Amino acid sequence: MATHVTASSNDLWRSIRREAEAAVVADPFLEASAAFILDQGELGGALAFLIGRRIGRAEADRAQFARAAREAYAAEPALVDAAAVDLTAIVRRDPAISGFLPPLLNFKGYAALQAWRVANWLWRQDRPDLALLMQSAAADQLQISIHPSARIGTAVFLDHGTGIIIGALASVGDEVTILQNVTIARHQDDPRHAPTIGRGVLLSAGATVIGHLTIGDFAKIGAGALVTSDVPAGCTAIGVPARLTNCAEAGTSAR
Repeated sequence: MATHVTASSNDLWRSIRREAEAAVVADPFLEASAAFILDQGELGGALAFLIGRRIGRAEADRAQFARAAREAYAAEPALVDAAAVDLTAIVRRDPAISGFLPPLLNFKGYAALQAWRVANWLWRQDRPDLALLMQSAAADQLQISIHPSARIGTAVFLDHGTGIIIGALASVGDEVTILQNVTIARHQDDPRHAPTIGRGVLLSAGATVIGHLTIGDFAKIGAGALVTSDVPAGCTAIGVPARLTNCAEAGTSAR
């Protein structure tokens, strides 16, 4: 399995480079934007540069964050594999995207997620201060705040991105799509527990998920919904407070 994933990551990197070369030929104005791709020999190097550029305000910060990312990727290559899966998921699920280069260059949700992966690695290495510094920088520069103690799977798509908050201890499964202004957080009365978001869940714009609860696999949370209790797999929760639809428990409250 690991060999297959690594091969896929290498194939993805070659595709990204081809797209970058073609983009520069088509429009030389893009040369500065794509230079960090063409100057790198592998995906991890490009990701490290991207993270530093997107979340660092000053040159010293950009260098520090890029250095932390390179260290994380060298110690845990699976982080680069996860980034490759995330990027592929965007292209697969977003009908407006036809290549890998545009989301890599432009999607702040993707950049924020990769910055979180590095911050989470730092957190797990008992380096919380730098991890929290990266979280703060990403929130400041990208308007996306993901606590480094959160757990997030792969093929996750932070669509549009602005205003997303994923709090401490939250768990987000594979293939989840999260739109803008979504909050996933603990309840102040029970700070030891946070929401668990299952595989393939859609969290629509402005949704709020609070407390010790589980959103089941492939459930959908409607725009602006307030969810404070479990949502069964495959169901849809809408409204404030949220109520269930499209499942055997439809019509009951999700609070």
